[in-house]
Amino acid sequence: MIPWQQLGNAQIPNNGGELKFSQRGDEFSIRLSGIRGELMNSRVYHSEKVLAELGCAHLPSQPHAHVLVGGLGMGYTLASALKSVSTTSHVTVAELIPEVVTWNQGPLGQCANYPLNDPRTKVHIGDVKELLVAGQTQFDAILLDVDNGPEGLTHKNNNWLYSEQGLQAIYNTLLPKGVLAVWSAGPDYLFSVRLKNIGFKVDTKVVRARPGKGSKHSIFLAKKN
Repeated sequence: MIPWQQLGNAQIPNNGGELKFSQRGDEFSIRLSGIRGELMNSRVYHSEKVLAELGCAHLPSQPHAHVLVGGLGMGYTLASALKSVSTTSHVTVAELIPEVVTWNQGPLGQCANYPLNDPRTKVHIGDVKELLVAGQTQFDAILLDVDNGPEGLTHKNNNWLYSEQGLQAIYNTLLPKGVLAVWSAGPDYLFSVRLKNIGFKVDTKVVRARPGKGSKHSIFLAKKN
């Protein structure tokens, strides 16, 4: 078996731990220190792809749509969002860790066919919260895959996004009929309640990590009236 080769590492801000980026053949892995198993693997991305497909389902024919992706990861959500919108649309991706952007600009980018090179892509290096509270831009869809779900695992500050305060900021940032789609490793009834309390119409989809098999992930779809 081909051994893993570590290609890089990165510190998560505010003592969030260390990410380790490795390659084995044409397979890539990102692990988080202190957590068993992988945080991301380049061969397991189906639910991340579906996150964008569902969140952008209302936008294929809409000109000049603007989508916000929270979390670059291995680029699969961004790539799927770009495929789901028109040629005149734009997708802003917010990534907290600069090294993750660098990895996607390098060898990791081949997995999702280098979505950062698409002229419709704009990169914001920093917390997605910065774009939500600034109030300078409104979005037709917001796709969040910044952590393990509605509870911060890699970065505790992510908890704000899933609080009623954060969800209210998201609601205000969405255009009318806009959609918030949130990836989660599993179900979270209380998160659905918080979304409804803000005024969203909520639906939840269960999606496999791989087509027809693998772990069951949850995608929360919240539509603004």
